[in-house]
Amino acid sequence: MIRVMARVLLLVPSATYRAADFVAAARAIGAEIVVASDVAPVIPDATGTRSIAVPLDDPEAAARAIVELDERRGVDAVVALDDRGVLVAARAAARLGLPHNSPEAVGRTRDKEAMRDALAAGEVPQPRYASFDDPADVAGLLKQIGGGPCVVKPVGLSASQGVIRADDPVAAFAAAERAHGIAGGGRLLVEEYVAGSEVAVEGLLRDGALEVLAVFDKPDPMEGPYFEETIYVTPSRLPGPVLERIARVTAEACTSMGLTEGPVHAELRVDGELLWILEVAARSIGGLCARALRFGAGISLEQVILRHALGMSLDELEREAAASGVMMIPIPRAGTLAEVGGRDTALAVPGIVGLEITIPPGRAVKPLPEGDRYLGFLFARASTPAEVEDALRTAHASLAISIDGGRA
Repeated sequence: MIRVMARVLLLVPSATYRAADFVAAARAIGAEIVVASDVAPVIPDATGTRSIAVPLDDPEAAARAIVELDERRGVDAVVALDDRGVLVAARAAARLGLPHNSPEAVGRTRDKEAMRDALAAGEVPQPRYASFDDPADVAGLLKQIGGGPCVVKPVGLSASQGVIRADDPVAAFAAAERAHGIAGGGRLLVEEYVAGSEVAVEGLLRDGALEVLAVFDKPDPMEGPYFEETIYVTPSRLPGPVLERIARVTAEACTSMGLTEGPVHAELRVDGELLWILEVAARSIGGLCARALRFGAGISLEQVILRHALGMSLDELEREAAASGVMMIPIPRAGTLAEVGGRDTALAVPGIVGLEITIPPGRAVKPLPEGDRYLGFLFARASTPAEVEDALRTAHASLAISIDGGRA
């Protein structure tokens, strides 16, 4: 049988928000889809999408399963939707002879200590850091990073989970014990706290060259004690020379870590002429935040990623002219979500173009640093970044979040 459609395998963790957007993007570019997930497969499902089960937490076994699928049906691209699948994608693509990041480079993005070591070897600006296993050791390490304040974090978690600021040795010990508990043990980092504003870089690597697709400002202060992300707005309002340095340092970080292909999401802290790399991930922006981006003739970020993976044309990578943004709706306190009221009022705010509540009523919720998800997402578009930010804040203020029967 002659296969006329490109076939892309999507690595889809059961807990991801992003499956529907990637499936829609694949269909938009005319690609056949196979969903590889850590849950039992349904072949075919109601939409005709084929599925297989792969052990995402065992990258070697998952890669073997994908190679076996390729031998039966053929696979033209392997794309991970989030962090849990990136190492599987790298190993499988390497075996199939597809463009890929090396598994070693991707592994560095999943281990904050390995990432810091690679950036240090490449002399990329970043916070001073030290690693440790026993929370009792953190106080003695503070002198190595310039004293306090500091940030304590597990090496293996993401999305700010377990990340805690501490301003003195006593608080650092408490933060380390708490972070250790959140991660269920394992290695920790202590980093110097660097002041300034944060930005997020969305980029695409092609044969080692980084193309910056968007730079998001994070207008809410990220000063701790926890580092919950809320509003992202693009284009950035930083001066052109600063944006050029951000692009250059992000590219240097990718090179130092050995990343060469596919989407990149980086977080940086900026303070005047100074900047530091905080994180680099071998994936695109998380949650539903990619919906804030459109390129060329209205194509989505997911389409850009799939086009690249399949070797298709990427002639229209310029972001749309309008300003856009997203708000990750924070969980105000732990409990059981009762309801989210005021949705119609929020959607009526000028500039608001979407609202997704991703946690159903009756579900237990908890905020950072223990929590690992947001209540939902607000989306806005307007003529200027300031108008986008104002729309998101106004819409969020319209929501009435009820947890355990009380208003938050």
